[in-house]
Amino acid sequence: MPHDHPDHFHHHGISSSGHPYRADNDEPLTYWQRMEIAVRELLIEGGHVTAAEVAQQINTMDSRSPANGAVVVARAWADPEFRARLLQDASAASREMGFDIGPLKLIAVENTAKVHNVIVCTLCSCYPRNLLGLPPDWYKSREYRSRTVSEPRAVLREFGVELPDSVTVRVHDSTADMRYIVLPLRPNGTEGMSQTALAELVTRDSMIGTGLVQAP
Repeated sequence: MPHDHPDHFHHHGISSSGHPYRADNDEPLTYWQRMEIAVRELLIEGGHVTAAEVAQQINTMDSRSPANGAVVVARAWADPEFRARLLQDASAASREMGFDIGPLKLIAVENTAKVHNVIVCTLCSCYPRNLLGLPPDWYKSREYRSRTVSEPRAVLREFGVELPDSVTVRVHDSTADMRYIVLPLRPNGTEGMSQTALAELVTRDSMIGTGLVQAP
Protein backbone atom coordinates (compact mmCIF):
# COMPACT_ATOMS: atom_id res chain seq x y z
CA MET A 1 0.00 0.00 0.00
CA PRO A 2 1.31 3.47 -0.77
CA HIS A 3 0.58 4.60 2.78
CA ASP A 4 3.20 2.14 4.06
CA HIS A 5 6.00 3.55 1.93
CA PRO A 6 8.64 5.40 3.97
CA ASP A 7 8.69 8.25 1.43
CA HIS A 8 5.00 8.82 2.11
CA PHE A 9 5.65 9.21 5.83
CA HIS A 10 8.48 11.64 5.26
CA HIS A 11 6.33 13.62 2.87
CA HIS A 12 3.76 14.11 5.60
CA GLY A 13 6.26 14.91 8.34
CA ILE A 14 6.38 11.44 9.91
CA SER A 15 9.38 9.12 9.86
CA SER A 16 9.05 5.41 9.12
CA SER A 17 9.49 4.76 12.84
CA GLY A 18 6.34 6.74 13.56
CA HIS A 19 8.10 9.75 15.10
CA PRO A 20 7.64 13.30 13.76
CA TYR A 21 10.23 13.93 11.04
CA ARG A 22 12.71 16.74 11.56
CA ALA A 23 15.60 17.68 9.33
CA ASP A 24 19.03 17.44 10.95
CA ASN A 25 20.24 20.70 12.49
CA ASP A 26 23.54 20.65 10.61
CA GLU A 27 23.29 23.78 8.46
CA PRO A 28 26.01 26.44 8.85
CA LEU A 29 25.41 28.82 11.76
CA THR A 30 23.80 32.12 10.89
CA TYR A 31 25.40 35.44 11.76
CA TRP A 32 23.03 35.89 14.71
CA GLN A 33 23.68 32.38 16.03
CA ARG A 34 27.43 33.00 15.97
CA MET A 35 26.89 36.35 17.67
CA GLU A 36 24.78 34.74 20.43
CA ILE A 37 27.42 32.08 21.09
CA ALA A 38 30.22 34.67 21.21
CA VAL A 39 28.37 37.03 23.58
CA ARG A 40 27.27 34.18 25.84
CA GLU A 41 30.79 32.76 26.10
CA LEU A 42 32.26 36.20 26.79
CA LEU A 43 29.74 36.84 29.58
CA ILE A 44 30.48 33.46 31.17
CA GLU A 45 34.25 33.88 30.80
CA GLY A 46 34.05 37.34 32.36
CA GLY A 47 32.15 36.02 35.37
CA HIS A 48 29.00 38.06 34.68
CA VAL A 49 26.80 34.94 34.49
CA THR A 50 27.30 31.22 34.84
CA ALA A 51 26.37 28.52 32.36
CA ALA A 52 23.84 27.23 34.91
CA GLU A 53 22.18 30.66 35.10
CA VAL A 54 21.91 30.81 31.31
CA ALA A 55 20.34 27.34 31.24
CA GLN A 56 17.92 28.31 34.02
CA GLN A 57 16.82 31.42 32.13
CA ILE A 58 16.23 29.36 28.99
CA ASN A 59 14.12 26.91 31.01
CA THR A 60 12.14 29.81 32.48
CA MET A 61 11.46 31.23 29.03
CA ASP A 62 10.45 27.83 27.65
CA SER A 63 8.02 27.29 30.54
CA ARG A 64 5.95 30.37 29.71
CA SER A 65 2.57 29.51 28.27
CA PRO A 66 -0.97 30.89 27.87
CA ALA A 67 -1.76 29.26 31.23
CA ASN A 68 -0.01 32.24 32.85
CA GLY A 69 -2.35 34.73 31.24
CA ALA A 70 -5.34 32.51 31.91
CA VAL A 71 -4.91 32.71 35.69
CA VAL A 72 -4.65 36.51 35.45
CA VAL A 73 -7.89 36.63 33.45
CA ALA A 74 -9.64 34.25 35.85
CA ARG A 75 -8.71 36.39 38.84
CA ALA A 76 -9.93 39.53 37.05
CA TRP A 77 -13.27 37.82 36.41
CA ALA A 78 -13.60 36.73 40.03
CA ASP A 79 -12.10 39.75 41.81
CA PRO A 80 -13.54 43.17 40.79
CA GLU A 81 -10.82 45.06 42.66
CA PHE A 82 -8.07 43.15 40.86
CA ARG A 83 -9.88 43.68 37.54
CA ALA A 84 -9.80 47.44 38.16
CA ARG A 85 -6.07 47.30 38.95
CA LEU A 86 -5.42 45.21 35.83
CA LEU A 87 -7.21 47.68 33.57
CA GLN A 88 -5.44 50.61 35.21
CA ASP A 89 -1.92 49.14 35.21
CA ALA A 90 -1.61 45.66 33.77
CA SER A 91 2.14 45.56 34.37
CA ALA A 92 1.76 46.08 38.11
CA ALA A 93 -1.23 43.73 38.35
CA SER A 94 0.69 40.98 36.54
CA ARG A 95 3.65 41.40 38.88
CA GLU A 96 1.19 41.10 41.75
CA MET A 97 0.40 37.62 40.36
CA GLY A 98 4.10 36.77 40.15
CA PHE A 99 4.54 37.45 36.42
CA ASP A 100 7.22 40.05 35.81
CA ILE A 101 7.11 41.42 32.26
CA GLY A 102 10.28 43.43 32.78
CA PRO A 103 10.49 47.07 31.67
CA LEU A 104 7.75 46.68 29.03
CA LYS A 105 4.42 48.41 29.46
CA LEU A 106 1.52 45.98 29.45
CA ILE A 107 -1.99 47.23 28.69
CA ALA A 108 -5.12 45.15 29.30
CA VAL A 109 -8.12 45.90 27.08
CA GLU A 110 -11.51 44.56 28.09
CA ASN A 111 -14.05 42.91 25.82
CA THR A 112 -17.66 43.78 26.57
CA ALA A 113 -21.02 43.12 24.98
CA LYS A 114 -20.46 46.22 22.84
CA VAL A 115 -16.68 46.22 22.21
CA HIS A 116 -14.36 43.49 20.94
CA ASN A 117 -10.59 44.00 21.01
CA VAL A 118 -7.99 42.26 18.87
CA ILE A 119 -4.20 42.51 19.13
CA VAL A 120 -1.65 42.70 16.34
CA CYS A 121 1.93 43.80 15.81
CA THR A 122 2.15 45.37 12.38
CA LEU A 123 5.95 45.73 12.44
CA CYS A 124 7.05 42.29 13.61
CA SER A 125 5.76 39.99 16.36
CA CYS A 126 5.75 41.98 19.64
CA TYR A 127 3.77 39.83 22.05
CA PRO A 128 3.30 39.47 25.86
CA ARG A 129 5.42 36.32 26.03
CA ASN A 130 5.66 36.26 29.83
CA LEU A 131 1.90 35.74 29.94
CA LEU A 132 1.20 33.94 26.66
CA GLY A 133 4.41 32.12 25.80
CA LEU A 134 5.72 32.12 22.25
CA PRO A 135 3.52 33.74 19.60
CA PRO A 136 1.85 31.40 17.09
CA ASP A 137 3.20 31.39 13.55
CA TRP A 138 0.08 33.05 12.14
CA TYR A 139 0.52 36.02 14.50
CA LYS A 140 3.92 36.68 12.89
CA SER A 141 2.69 36.30 9.32
CA ARG A 142 2.55 39.30 7.00
CA GLU A 143 -1.05 38.47 6.11
CA TYR A 144 -2.30 38.65 9.72
CA ARG A 145 -0.25 41.76 10.46
CA SER A 146 -1.64 43.67 7.50
CA ARG A 147 -5.18 42.38 7.16
CA THR A 148 -6.09 42.67 10.84
CA VAL A 149 -5.70 46.43 10.56
CA SER A 150 -7.48 46.85 7.23
CA GLU A 151 -10.26 44.25 7.55
CA PRO A 152 -10.46 43.00 11.16
CA ARG A 153 -13.97 41.55 10.88
CA ALA A 154 -12.99 39.42 7.90
CA VAL A 155 -9.94 38.12 9.77
CA LEU A 156 -12.03 37.36 12.85
CA ARG A 157 -14.54 35.44 10.74
CA GLU A 158 -11.71 33.25 9.47
CA PHE A 159 -10.97 32.42 13.12
CA GLY A 160 -14.64 31.53 13.63
CA VAL A 161 -15.52 34.75 15.46
CA GLU A 162 -18.76 36.18 14.09
CA LEU A 163 -19.66 39.53 15.65
CA PRO A 164 -22.89 41.46 15.11
CA ASP A 165 -22.66 44.89 13.50
CA SER A 166 -23.62 46.43 16.84
CA VAL A 167 -20.25 45.35 18.31
CA THR A 168 -17.36 47.76 17.76
CA VAL A 169 -14.06 46.10 16.82
CA ARG A 170 -10.93 47.83 18.11
CA VAL A 171 -7.48 46.86 16.83
CA HIS A 172 -4.46 47.50 19.07
CA ASP A 173 -0.97 47.60 17.57
CA SER A 174 1.83 46.40 19.86
CA THR A 175 5.22 48.09 19.81
CA ALA A 176 8.76 47.30 20.93
CA ASP A 177 8.11 48.69 24.42
CA MET A 178 4.35 48.17 24.76
CA ARG A 179 2.28 44.98 24.78
CA TYR A 180 -1.45 44.30 24.97
CA ILE A 181 -3.51 41.49 26.39
CA VAL A 182 -7.26 41.08 25.96
CA LEU A 183 -9.45 40.54 29.01
CA PRO A 184 -12.10 38.35 27.35
CA LEU A 185 -15.79 38.63 28.02
CA ARG A 186 -16.75 36.19 30.77
CA PRO A 187 -19.28 33.70 29.41
CA ASN A 188 -22.68 33.21 30.97
CA GLY A 189 -23.16 30.16 33.15
CA THR A 190 -19.82 30.49 34.93
CA GLU A 191 -21.13 32.07 38.10
CA GLY A 192 -19.88 30.23 41.17
CA MET A 193 -16.95 28.58 39.34
CA SER A 194 -13.57 28.63 41.07
CA GLN A 195 -10.70 30.64 39.64
CA THR A 196 -8.96 27.39 38.73
CA ALA A 197 -11.98 26.21 36.76
CA LEU A 198 -12.37 29.62 35.11
CA ALA A 199 -8.73 29.63 34.02
CA GLU A 200 -9.26 26.33 32.22
CA LEU A 201 -11.83 28.03 29.96
CA VAL A 202 -9.46 30.79 28.84
CA THR A 203 -7.58 30.19 25.58
CA ARG A 204 -4.58 31.87 24.02
CA ASP A 205 -6.68 33.13 21.12
CA SER A 206 -9.22 34.71 23.47
CA MET A 207 -6.40 36.75 25.04
CA ILE A 208 -5.28 37.90 21.58
CA GLY A 209 -8.85 38.62 20.53
CA THR A 210 -9.06 36.05 17.74
CA GLY A 211 -11.19 33.75 19.87
CA LEU A 212 -14.06 33.82 22.35
CA VAL A 213 -14.27 32.06 25.68
CA GLN A 214 -16.94 29.38 25.47
CA ALA A 215 -19.28 28.51 28.31
CA PRO A 216 -18.57 25.11 29.91
